[in-house]
Amino acid sequence: MQKTDDMKIAIQDVIMKLMDRVMQRVLVDDPFIAAEHQAKKPLYAALVPDEIFKSSHFERRFVTPFGKIWEHLALVAANNGLGRGVKSWTAAGSIPRERLRRITEVLNALEHISVRGERQCPNWQAELDYIMQGDGPLVPTTVICDILVEDIVKNRHYAFELKAPLPNSDQTKVSKEKILKLYSMEPRQVDAAFYALPYNPYGLRVDYAWSFPGRWFDMRHDSVVLIGDEFWEMIGGQGTYQAFVSAVNEIAPCYKERIYREYLGVEPPLDTGEHSL
Repeated sequence: MQKTDDMKIAIQDVIMKLMDRVMQRVLVDDPFIAAEHQAKKPLYAALVPDEIFKSSHFERRFVTPFGKIWEHLALVAANNGLGRGVKSWTAAGSIPRERLRRITEVLNALEHISVRGERQCPNWQAELDYIMQGDGPLVPTTVICDILVEDIVKNRHYAFELKAPLPNSDQTKVSKEKILKLYSMEPRQVDAAFYALPYNPYGLRVDYAWSFPGRWFDMRHDSVVLIGDEFWEMIGGQGTYQAFVSAVNEIAPCYKERIYREYLGVEPPLDTGEHSL
């Protein structure tokens, strides 16, 4: 219980620091100035209330930095869970030349339509089995992955490519190439590697429907893919995802109230409600 409480406090610390920076920026460093907006975009200002663009101004200054917070939160979960987390970890090893060629072949088949007018559907295990049959001279290779998590009790190491819940196709291709190389290294530098998303905007995994990563992974079935609670529970242990949701919901009302009053200049509604991820 104490470990979960410590994790929740650490999660809140990361989020509060981010939100304080966002509030400083939108209230002091880079506020929305209606007169400036009207001068730059008179047509927009004539047709749409300033309040709409004021909200958009806040959103842009919130979404970009928040996209970088997941790695920090993953480190909190790992350090309070399996044992230790490292950002931007470099794996250095060697890969048989034929495996490298097969990795390129697999990625090309997924990306391009064949002469028969078909595009290969992703199948992680079949692709990995095919690649691992490759041999040949060893080629020195380095891979920088987003997160390395060490299980200090079992002495096992896990690499993660951690992306936003709605990643684009190019990001996912790069991540898949990295993961395939991690599995292909001799000697293997990690016990396992995964493609992870911090939460599922579609709810259940079977309902995940964002098309871009679906070109590279079977997002509903591939064992190499972890979404939402699957990821957090793996690196932090049972209860980590709920601790994360609880941590956010505890501090959310304070920041919502500040945004309503200090930024939008209106009284907050009586019930802003809790939200689950």
